[in-house]
Amino acid sequence: MPETPGDSTAFHDLTAFLAIPRVDGLALSPDGKRLVAAVGTLNAEGNACVSGLWELDPAGVREPRRLTRSRKGESAPAFATDGTLYFLSGRPDGDPAAVEEAEEGSAVWALPERGEAILTARHPGGIAGFCLARDTGTLAYSAGLLPGAADAAAHAKLRKDRADAKVTAILYESGPTRYWGSDLGPDEQHTFVRARGGHGSPVDAGGQGSVSETETALSPDGTRVAHTRFVHGAVPDRCRTVVVIADAATGEQLRVIDRDGFVYSAPLFTADGTGLICTRQLLETYETPYSYTLVRVDLADGAESELVPDFENWPIGATVSPRPDDATVWFAADELGHSPVFRRDPDGTVTRLTATGTYTSLCVAPDGRTLYALRSGVDSPPTPVRLDAAAPDQQPVALKAPGGVGRLPGTLTEVHTVADDGFPLRSWLVLPEGASAERPAPLIVFPHGGPETSWNAWTWRWNPWPFAARGYAVLLPDPALSSGYGPRMHERGWGQWGGQPYRDLMAATDAAEARPDIDATRTGLAGASYGGYLANRIATLTDRFKAIVSHASLWDLRAFQSETDVSAYFRRIFGDPLTRPERYEANSPALAADRVRTPVLVVHGGKDYRVPVGQGMALFQDLQRREVPTKFLYFPDEGHWILAPNHARLWYATLLGFLDHHVRGEEWQRPELV
Repeated sequence: MPETPGDSTAFHDLTAFLAIPRVDGLALSPDGKRLVAAVGTLNAEGNACVSGLWELDPAGVREPRRLTRSRKGESAPAFATDGTLYFLSGRPDGDPAAVEEAEEGSAVWALPERGEAILTARHPGGIAGFCLARDTGTLAYSAGLLPGAADAAAHAKLRKDRADAKVTAILYESGPTRYWGSDLGPDEQHTFVRARGGHGSPVDAGGQGSVSETETALSPDGTRVAHTRFVHGAVPDRCRTVVVIADAATGEQLRVIDRDGFVYSAPLFTADGTGLICTRQLLETYETPYSYTLVRVDLADGAESELVPDFENWPIGATVSPRPDDATVWFAADELGHSPVFRRDPDGTVTRLTATGTYTSLCVAPDGRTLYALRSGVDSPPTPVRLDAAAPDQQPVALKAPGGVGRLPGTLTEVHTVADDGFPLRSWLVLPEGASAERPAPLIVFPHGGPETSWNAWTWRWNPWPFAARGYAVLLPDPALSSGYGPRMHERGWGQWGGQPYRDLMAATDAAEARPDIDATRTGLAGASYGGYLANRIATLTDRFKAIVSHASLWDLRAFQSETDVSAYFRRIFGDPLTRPERYEANSPALAADRVRTPVLVVHGGKDYRVPVGQGMALFQDLQRREVPTKFLYFPDEGHWILAPNHARLWYATLLGFLDHHVRGEEWQRPELV
């Protein structure tokens, strides 16, 4: 498949685009003088992105300096109180017995400011994540134990017994059994704690249940540890997540943060150690959408209070001041196509610190006056920046970091319109270079996944700029159910995935096509996950699009609810299909397959457990039986997302070729290697 003619930007050459370094994760030293970022780059073979650690200058003067380099890579940087840099890596440590273990998972390493990295904590099968106490350097990490194993040594023996017997079977006695692209079990994640300099066995502070994502926090003095725990309900629909607080020295459970109708996550100790900040989610029901807020739980009496009770959007990524006398909290939240930083003062006042961009990985300077973060946008990849910790609606100062995309092959603007119920709608619109009334550009509409998310950040997986480099305008709409527009946006689309969100998307498309620089006669649509569902739904309701790409999409909702790894979540929204079939019948595209006339490219990963591959296969087969022009791009080893760089390049090339053929009328060219 030839690259886009011109080769004037990195986006005209898919190989160059996928080779751009990717900054992901920041850590600030306790003295505020060192800022470290994890940066992913292609390996020598070009078939995987491997992360390494780079030191950045907080002042933005010095050039970045690479700190680590290994075949396995390094990630999750974190500083101890003495300035030692900790990280995760699967690198071997020189011990022949450790080489095999290094192949199986990550260990915790410590890198002093001068000298070589030292292995700090290893666990059979690998460590999933870790954290450090602010004042003492106590280490907590998450790692698995097989049923019947009391400690790491017993776990190692059981792992060897299973390997020697060539047994990979898992016996489940409750669900869930999968999560995204991974099977859960047979081991269960536990939280282990080890005091700084401790040489004995780490303390087991309790299991985390059937989860693959770990969330652990230590109190500033290292005496208490908090972690999330998945709790099985009487029936799967009543499963929930709670937060457990335990004694770090003994593992004794001290308190469980749990409340009927809610789930708790993302524990974070307050700066003075007297409370715990958590994200609290109102559990969704058939009638009511879910929502998020921040709460503070007093560790002495368990009293719970909302930190931002009048805040309409969903706070994420909270962090606190390193000063024990400062109760300020900073967080981000989706808002009108951005995700700004907000400051919550001790008196409850909330101030927006940035007007544009999407911010993650917030780090607070020791004096509480400066913030460091990663800022991205639809038109800019994650970039380290510096912010005043109190000034409203400021412009950040960009810091020097590896990577950068150079010139974009177009410009970014917004499209505004009004929905059929009077609700204001906004979308991002990427315009290719040269688009004008004299040379209107063909349009591709990208409905986002989620559905409770927003087009507001850079993405490497569904990046619009390679499409702009090929000459397409790309519409990124936020229809009903999108986040960042208040609770009314969720209520408008709740339980009717193919109703109001569909009508909003079509209204946004109408508004974009009314522009003189858009060619309304050449429009395609491409979406993934929920966006793929909308693509399928749209294919059954209109023939206005020249081509549709449906990636990891829902087709038969009745079958999907029993196959997906989040079946309980889906049933709470759509109901039991046997007793409440109305939402399935009103929203399932498969029931209207006879109406599809538009050419469809189906894309799916064989290890996708969120939307199992049977959905994509059924879609492909149903359309083929009806003689709809259809192709199926199948990745046996990929999950919900196409992550391997060699596969990602093929993905972009195939989508562009399919759209070129059907939207622009060019001759179909089969991509190489498939």
